[in-house]
Amino acid sequence: MSRVHELDVRVRYAETDKMGVVYHAHYFLYFEMGRTELMRATGLSYRELESRGFFLVVVEATARYRANVGYDETIRVRTRVGDVGRVRIRFDYEASAGDRLLAEGSTTLACVDATGKVRALPEDVTRLLREADPSGPDGTCEAP
Repeated sequence: MSRVHELDVRVRYAETDKMGVVYHAHYFLYFEMGRTELMRATGLSYRELESRGFFLVVVEATARYRANVGYDETIRVRTRVGDVGRVRIRFDYEASAGDRLLAEGSTTLACVDATGKVRALPEDVTRLLREADPSGPDGTCEAP
């Protein structure tokens, strides 16, 4: 599995605002799409995790906007695992169009059971996600 997962998304008309550019909140949808596909690429889909009684809920989300993009343009969403703890996972994102950086962001998710009670991530899940973590032993990012 690639340490950086890439997903191309074509901007739909409904995702643009009155000025004809992607409405800022849609970047969180693009980030979610990237996160979902990164999880699938590790060999574990959200559906499988939830069928085992574990749910990932967003507890923090950030975005910093750099440039605009409009209808019918293609956005490349790069997703990587930023940090894996006992209960939480942070994912980091970059969205770009060609050589233009559009947005950067992150989401932190916590693991809960079906009642909403915090649970430790299953060991196999932490192992898979740590293998996808691009941080080397010294904390620096390795080349993808």
